[in-house]
Amino acid sequence: MDKREIREALFGLQDLKYKDFHCKLMPGVDPDKVIGVRTPELRKLAKQIFKSGEYQEFLDDLPHEYYDERNLHGFILCEIKDYDVVLAEIDRFLPCVDNWATCDLVSPKVFKKNTDRLIGEIGRWMSSTETYTIRFGIEMLMSFYLDDKFRSEYLDMVAAVKSEEYYVNMMIAWFFATALAKQWDATIPYIEKHVLGDWTHKKTIQKARESYRITPEQKEYLKGLKG
Repeated sequence: MDKREIREALFGLQDLKYKDFHCKLMPGVDPDKVIGVRTPELRKLAKQIFKSGEYQEFLDDLPHEYYDERNLHGFILCEIKDYDVVLAEIDRFLPCVDNWATCDLVSPKVFKKNTDRLIGEIGRWMSSTETYTIRFGIEMLMSFYLDDKFRSEYLDMVAAVKSEEYYVNMMIAWFFATALAKQWDATIPYIEKHVLGDWTHKKTIQKARESYRITPEQKEYLKGLKG
């Protein structure tokens, strides 16, 4: 499918009620640049386009005009099985990401099999000055390195990120709340010592206390650390 056919396909899947609802969740995105395609339909279309093998023209057409095109682009990247190819495509795509929703949907499957190589790229992304590149780096660390690949130094990497950007600090809070659920003993000292900025510290505790993966006893202890 060429880029014209892809846009026609997206408009064919348009749901105006969903568009109105979704735009309210993304205050920084121009509603005129949102088609309004539900996520399951975008995933399905991305898989179809990827299987056809006819997607490079679309990937090269950056920056995309519509929000839904960027999301479709992200979902296609998730299907690519060559690590080096997807890494190069991610680096081309990230500067075009302008909202949290597009940023958070990109999680290439091939990354999970290449965590030893990926960690260096994560550090590079987190050192960026671009809001959503930083957010993406932290999200990849959260997605792939808080279980069997966990190392305490990863907590230091995220704690070292200093930003005034809401969507960066929200991701830091999300990362530490998840780390509390998965690696409590290693993570709780960062909360006890108030290592994070005040807003991020409180947001981390809030998100952790809302998690079903945190025990009632842990939630009560966190409540006393809000300070």
